[in-house]
Amino acid sequence: MTPEPAAAPQRVKIAHIITRLDLGGAQQNTLYTSRHLDPQRFEVVLLYGAGGELDAEARSGARLVLVKNLVREVSPWRDLAAFWELRRILRAERPAVVHTHSSKAGILGRFAAWAAGVPVVIHTFHGFGFHDRQAWWIKGLYVLVERWAAALATALVFVSKSNQDYARRHGLGDPGSYVLIRSGVKLSDYPARCNAAEKKQSLGLAPDARVILSVGNFKPQKNPEDFLALARRVAAADPRAAFVFVGDGPLRGKLEAGLAQAGLQGRFLLAGWRRDVAELLAASDIFVLTSYWEGLPRALVEAMKSGVVPVCYATDGVIDLVRDGENGYLIAPGDADAMTRRVLGLLSDEPARRRLAAAAADSVGLEFDIDHMVRQQEDLYLRLLHGR
Repeated sequence: MTPEPAAAPQRVKIAHIITRLDLGGAQQNTLYTSRHLDPQRFEVVLLYGAGGELDAEARSGARLVLVKNLVREVSPWRDLAAFWELRRILRAERPAVVHTHSSKAGILGRFAAWAAGVPVVIHTFHGFGFHDRQAWWIKGLYVLVERWAAALATALVFVSKSNQDYARRHGLGDPGSYVLIRSGVKLSDYPARCNAAEKKQSLGLAPDARVILSVGNFKPQKNPEDFLALARRVAAADPRAAFVFVGDGPLRGKLEAGLAQAGLQGRFLLAGWRRDVAELLAASDIFVLTSYWEGLPRALVEAMKSGVVPVCYATDGVIDLVRDGENGYLIAPGDADAMTRRVLGLLSDEPARRRLAAAAADSVGLEFDIDHMVRQQEDLYLRLLHGR
């Protein structure tokens, strides 16, 4: 008698929750994870709020469930409605693991997963919803809520060691539940093949321009005003220097006004969101980041792997990557004079720039690869399920 074939093992259902699918590192990595978890072992559903740049792209990947009341802005009534909506969806989906991302979805999602009786709850800190520049009472309130939510998580994932230390100092969760999984990029895409002169000309820049590039949302966190201030100083000293800022956001109008006042038209490009960042990096000489705080800047990883020298404010995840004077330069936040000196020094010293660029590229290893990131998450899900 022929034995019956063994039944295929049941797949583990994973529910990812994110506030909105904007064009940013946390969103892109979450979407990539949802699409690339091993389909033989995992069934994936992605819960999200509407209105993001990546909404259309997301529809060709994992199964999506729209959470109508999940919005980025603080809105007590809608936030309460989003909690009940998430709880209802999770009770219907019955996932074995809920994995939350971003501040709003991270808090509401963990409370909803706990209320729905989900066995394993994970949150990834791609950054924090509070920071040291807030009024003490506002920051204190956010820290308190985050402590409550952290207590509900089976594991807390961090993209940088600096963020782990920051969470520990603020009493978020049990440090024994902390896991380091880097925010990954597709390392094989960097450096991109690109004719640098043609790329510059396509942007309206001279083919021999020395390009200083930055990437990020035009939000207070990213502090784009300091990049514009740097451009004013450097442009006055080096006629070949040109500046490209890839991104968009609420501060765009302020930047456009500052740009017109500085008289940098033709030398400073507000490029908007673009999908050719790898090629822009390949045509650039220096990468600048003026953020006040970060999780792990995905664009910084891409820049370093592309062999572009980073000159960055020494914040959070930046200091996980950049070693001052070895593979780039770290600048005290707000020190415009020091940043200007470093950028001008690199523009005038090609051997030093080449040496630092090579060291930057060599310092980005497997731990920053996006597929390695996905495999680490798979291992974490199975380890927590088997160990619970």
